[in-house]
Amino acid sequence: MTPTATAGLALESRGLTKRFRAQAAVNAIDLAVPRGSVFGFLGPNGSGKTTTIRMLLGLIAPTDGEIHVLGERMPDKLREVLPRVGALVEGPAFYPFLSGEANLHRFDTADRNASRRTRSQRVHAALERVGLTNAAHKKAGAYSLGMKQRLGIANALLSPRDLLVLDEPTNGLDPQGTREVRNLVRSFAAEGTTVFVSSHLLAEVEQMCTHAAIMSAGSIVAQGSLDELRGAGESHVRVRTADASVAARVLARFGLTPILSTDVASHAEVTALLPQTAELDPDVLLPALLEAGVRVRGYGIEEASLEERFVALTGEGFDVRS
Repeated sequence: MTPTATAGLALESRGLTKRFRAQAAVNAIDLAVPRGSVFGFLGPNGSGKTTTIRMLLGLIAPTDGEIHVLGERMPDKLREVLPRVGALVEGPAFYPFLSGEANLHRFDTADRNASRRTRSQRVHAALERVGLTNAAHKKAGAYSLGMKQRLGIANALLSPRDLLVLDEPTNGLDPQGTREVRNLVRSFAAEGTTVFVSSHLLAEVEQMCTHAAIMSAGSIVAQGSLDELRGAGESHVRVRTADASVAARVLARFGLTPILSTDVASHAEVTALLPQTAELDPDVLLPALLEAGVRVRGYGIEEASLEERFVALTGEGFDVRS
């Protein structure tokens, strides 16, 4: 009996594995990408992200496991599914001696499902949507890296898509271009398209995505909505005061373990982890500090960030800006 896809998922894998000789590049991952989501695929270099994407798109065969894309089993339904999927993987590649517009015409011609009658109209619409109308007749070899990224996204938009798979879509873009791509991705999701984004820009993922999965050493170590991923981390209470010892005793009274940091302009900072339980309401801490005579110069509850969660799970740093 052939296993069926789970309803409500645009991408799904079960036990997906890829081995290169004795080395497992991807190790039995269960991926679940909700329809209509903007799904961030995170992980350090060499964690298996690109290999996973290539298997999902049928570019390489898995060693083991199952894949469903848009509800269809892969690779059995590859020909039926791929026309509904747009992809930008491992950077765009174009004919440098042709203009951006001519490149899109050529790629569209190679698509046997594309309508010749509406080709020019669709090419112009795709260029306009990614902001390349004014550079349409410029040779692609003279495009900046950011412009090539936009042209790659335009290529993925030549036909209506139910799923977009974008590998580093903001790579090489300036801040304005990054905002434009971010808005584009959001607009795709608003129209009902599922967007699967692989990125090393953690700040972009936090602003752009609704869900995410974190890869480490070929395995998925966490996945879910961004709120769920952040919620699994540890929040902190921070108090800046000249009465650090008194503040520490107050926090300890609530079962917290305070840590005193170096004095900053004659004030110390007291930090404590907040337990993930309902027994302690963080709002009671500040009144208790004031009642104890602590002169509070600064107070805050810092929620766990996606970056902290990533580092805790993978043991590696992350490029959050560039």
